[in-house]
Amino acid sequence: MDLDLSSLRGVIAAAEHGSFRQAAVALNLKQSALSRRIRQLEVQLGVSLFERSSGGVRLTSAGANMARAARRLFGDVDDMVASARLAGRGEAGVMKIGFCTSVSAGKLRAVLADHIKSFPEIGIQVTERTRAQLITAVSAGDLDVAIIAGQARQYAGPSMSLWSERIVVALPARHPLSSSDVLEWSDLKDETFLLSQRDPGPDLRNIILRKLSSPGDAPAIETWDIGNENVLAMLEAGRHVSILCESWTSLAYPGVRFREVRDPSGPSHITFTACWEQHNSNPALARFLESLRKTHHPTPFI
Repeated sequence: MDLDLSSLRGVIAAAEHGSFRQAAVALNLKQSALSRRIRQLEVQLGVSLFERSSGGVRLTSAGANMARAARRLFGDVDDMVASARLAGRGEAGVMKIGFCTSVSAGKLRAVLADHIKSFPEIGIQVTERTRAQLITAVSAGDLDVAIIAGQARQYAGPSMSLWSERIVVALPARHPLSSSDVLEWSDLKDETFLLSQRDPGPDLRNIILRKLSSPGDAPAIETWDIGNENVLAMLEAGRHVSILCESWTSLAYPGVRFREVRDPSGPSHITFTACWEQHNSNPALARFLESLRKTHHPTPFI
């Protein structure tokens, strides 16, 4: 059955005013037009919605049910319109974010928390994958944006450098160097480094090579197919040291100490990068990228 929404608004107005005349004034209609609409609706439904008298109109039992249902309907319509407008402005909807680093600490967690607080109507779906898998998912449209540690290698689409994190060295608690608050890269030249093969392991390996390699002499680096949590667990055995992003320092590993490492130019940093698809028209993505551009600025990669 096709119902005329204007007739339903007439039912609500007449119920509220108790008069077709006053309801017509409120709706900016002629009384005859409103009366005709409601009569046509009653004919269509096969029931009387109002008891009519010289003193005005009063809802019948069927009319009361109709008025309640109509109010709920228009409330749902208003919610639908408001939701569509929010989504069009990027203030509602769903955004799928991928990452390959820890969200337990650091700026990524803060970014997501701020965005959720600022735009509570946006549903955030997060995925943790390797860098290659994230880039593939962005290109395929399965993710709106990927946030990776390091440079956006082998990605031809748009990207944006975000914040940076300092590089820290992780040492066994009983290591002689753990007594120093700040280390020089040269202090680590005889150490064996353990890194994850997973991101940002390759970028961290390049930093070690750049800092410690010399003609005929390269640092000892082992890369294992394990996550950074297991890298830190293995350090307690005392055979290795490692380097990680600063966000890992807030996590408790009793047998591990984190220390800043620097050279004459200062601390080393690794930059995080956002990657997305040029033709992604999700307004929620545009809103997220706008927030990133305003609030996050990287430190030069050293």
